Amino acid sequence: MMKIRLDRDQWEEIFDALSRNKTRTFLTAFGIFWGIFMLVLLMGGGKGLESMLATNFAGFANNSGFMMANSTSEAYKGFRKGRQWNIELGDIPLIRSSVPELDIISPSLSNWGSSATFEDKKSSVSVKGEYPEASQIEDPKIRAGRGLNDVDVQQGRKVCVIGQRIVEELFKSDEKALGNKIAIDGIYYQVVGISGKDENGISIGGNATTTVRIPYTTMQTTYNRGNRVDILCLTAREGYKMSDIQKKVEAVLKRRHLIHPDDTQAVIMVNAEAIFSMIDNLFKGVSILVWMIGLGTLFAGAIGVSNIMVVTVKERTTEIGIRRAIGATPTDILSMIMSESIVLTLVAGMSGITFAVAILQLLEQFAQNETPGAVFQISFAIAVGATFMLATLGVLAGLAPTIRAMAIKPVDAMREE
Repeated sequence: MMKIRLDRDQWEEIFDALSRNKTRTFLTAFGIFWGIFMLVLLMGGGKGLESMLATNFAGFANNSGFMMANSTSEAYKGFRKGRQWNIELGDIPLIRSSVPELDIISPSLSNWGSSATFEDKKSSVSVKGEYPEASQIEDPKIRAGRGLNDVDVQQGRKVCVIGQRIVEELFKSDEKALGNKIAIDGIYYQVVGISGKDENGISIGGNATTTVRIPYTTMQTTYNRGNRVDILCLTAREGYKMSDIQKKVEAVLKRRHLIHPDDTQAVIMVNAEAIFSMIDNLFKGVSILVWMIGLGTLFAGAIGVSNIMVVTVKERTTEIGIRRAIGATPTDILSMIMSESIVLTLVAGMSGITFAVAILQLLEQFAQNETPGAVFQISFAIAVGATFMLATLGVLAGLAPTIRAMAIKPVDAMREE
């Protein structure tokens, strides 16, 4: 088995061979450097963007869907086209019994353009009435106090959970906000919890930082909403697709409210599961594209290394012939050429990895100011894999010129001289 041993003399020999034509060596090394640099940078950048999205989507059920009522687009059973209708609380038991694939079904009420006041301070807010199980669909990320509970809903308590911008505008601190009462549209509510969800996160019914969450029954009474439901929030049981479930729920609603079965406008449906799936597929495609670009550039650099080694062997034909004449074995020649190829590839490649990691570190620090939890750095396994790949490319790049060098005979070398 061939062993490549690099002593001081051999290092000097490698450096001398590579420095004979500095421009050619630099351009060849730059091909390897740029290939591994772009591969690591694109991989880290893709990972960073994915982690930023994952942070923003954290706490939001990825198997969820949402349904809202809209005006009809078809006349049906004596009702004219353009009729206004509403989803009602009475629809929920029927949907539950008709669609067993559902896990959670929770109604929600919304009111935009409200204002909250405390002492002489005022904040523009949106009000959302919901049940406690809504937190399993969209987690408010309670950072202080508590969330809404079943007792709040059963007793119709005037309590609320407020967003962090409301805290900043009315109280300045979480400690001052908790337990105090704020007036919303002339009605006082006690602050029992503070949402830590930021404005970058996905939310239903408005910006989470300016949203006041109150018990569904409280909003139902206070705003005189009756049995009307603004948004029907759904999650699917494991193994079922939300797109299929929404079609069944839509059919139930259309039958109950006498809407034409082919009316495509009457029910507005948002499928969060499909959105999450699309994002996953997008990042898979980006990952494949990154590998194609990076590997393509790397192979181009490896071809450049191979070419420079071919030229080097040709220029050193006489030297190689003399080495063979004084007793150098084919293995010695193989070690000499392969070591030059591997050293050039590894030095250029590791420089590319180091430079890319430094840039990714800067990007991560910058991104975490806006999105804590964003991770741009590549994993240790990827770094080891990239190093192994570089060594392999170095061996492959030096293989062809090495075979040519091993075939040189002393007599042929003297003739060429």
